[in-house]
Amino acid sequence: MEKFDRLQAIAAPLKMANVDTDKIIPARFLKTIKRSGLGVHAFAGLRYREDGSENPDFVLNREPYRQARILIAGENFGCGSSREHAPWALLDFGIKCVIAPSFADIFFNNCFKNGILPIVLPQAACDALMADAEAGANARIIVDLEAQSVSRPDGETFGFEIDGFRKRCLLEGLDDIGLTLEKAGSIDAYEARTEGEPWLPAIEQV
Repeated sequence: MEKFDRLQAIAAPLKMANVDTDKIIPARFLKTIKRSGLGVHAFAGLRYREDGSENPDFVLNREPYRQARILIAGENFGCGSSREHAPWALLDFGIKCVIAPSFADIFFNNCFKNGILPIVLPQAACDALMADAEAGANARIIVDLEAQSVSRPDGETFGFEIDGFRKRCLLEGLDDIGLTLEKAGSIDAYEARTEGEPWLPAIEQV
């Protein structure tokens, strides 16, 4: 998993509440277990018209938001199903951080496991960042994970809370596999110590 430490980027304003995972990646695209290749389908129902052409009214179809790496969203972002494809699609599009007043729990947790930083900020702070995002390339937002801060173009800074374990995983680029591999030495030692032994302990006959 790619490390996340500090991000200075264009933010896209997505003025919608209750964006569910079917909006983020519609079910008809859930035909893969690969994490790559889903970005083109992210927000497909909003990005494309019925004839397959781009919807020019959708924010991510407009410049400079095609290059956005931060998404400023409304409350309850990521609600609906538990599909992990939702953060996969966002990450493959290029979104590395989502800022919203609130998130659905499963989506929130899936973000951390896939290298996306979800940040909860008060509504007033999100409104201010939304206004900045509407300035496009003239307003880059800075997200500093180590300092746990989000900085506006005018210098105002908002602090945010994050679980210490999740913070470490993002800073060091550790997903579940990476965390397991950290214990490779102990795993190898255990396997060497128990080589030849059965997987299950013997069951005494009554």
